Amino acid sequence: MVLASIVQFLADIAVTQSASVADVAAQTAPAVEELSLWNMALKGGWIMIFLALFSIAAVYIIVERAFAITKAAKEDVNFMNEVKNFVAQGKIEEAHIRCQSTDSPVARMIDKGISRIGKPLADVREAIENVGKLEVANLEKGLPMLATISSVGPMIGFLGTVLGMITAFYDMANAGGNFSIAMLSNGIYTAMVTTVAGLIVGVIAMLGYNILVAEIGKVVNKLELRTTEFMDLLNEPIA
Repeated sequence: MVLASIVQFLADIAVTQSASVADVAAQTAPAVEELSLWNMALKGGWIMIFLALFSIAAVYIIVERAFAITKAAKEDVNFMNEVKNFVAQGKIEEAHIRCQSTDSPVARMIDKGISRIGKPLADVREAIENVGKLEVANLEKGLPMLATISSVGPMIGFLGTVLGMITAFYDMANAGGNFSIAMLSNGIYTAMVTTVAGLIVGVIAMLGYNILVAEIGKVVNKLELRTTEFMDLLNEPIA
């Protein structure tokens, strides 16, 4: 009984000491830094400032142009029929008023054509097409900047990659015999994070650019269709 008690006492002391050592190790162990998007952005360094500005500009252009193109694509289904009836009845002033009360590229183009009625048809078509070109140019505002961001964003990211690798090799060269993987962490973080950020900015800008260009193409097709309808009206023989 006495021997069993001694053995149990020693076992309890060992367990207590093991728990104490574990507690001390847990307290002295370095805290693991949580990997979040904000921490990753900070690891990217000053290059991330430019990429953040590019991303904000890209998102703003995409959203603003999307609203503008959506507004331009909307069309009153009765507009062309009413204009045709006014012109066919010789009510030119009423047709002008109808066009001016409608805020759309089609209305502005047709209004210009109405103002040229009586002149050669070639002049009328040219006037309409000139207005159409201005309308399309207004819709394309910001797209050159978006295309630039889609190209420059990844290049800025790759610049960060090169700078990060330079930093990593510089730290390794100055470490001498005390080289460790931890010394490369800052440079590698900068290299990898800026690469990812640059590619994300470029992908967003490129997708937005292509989608907006496709939507503008649909608006252009609609403008050409309405122009043709109006010119066909002028070509109809007067009864």
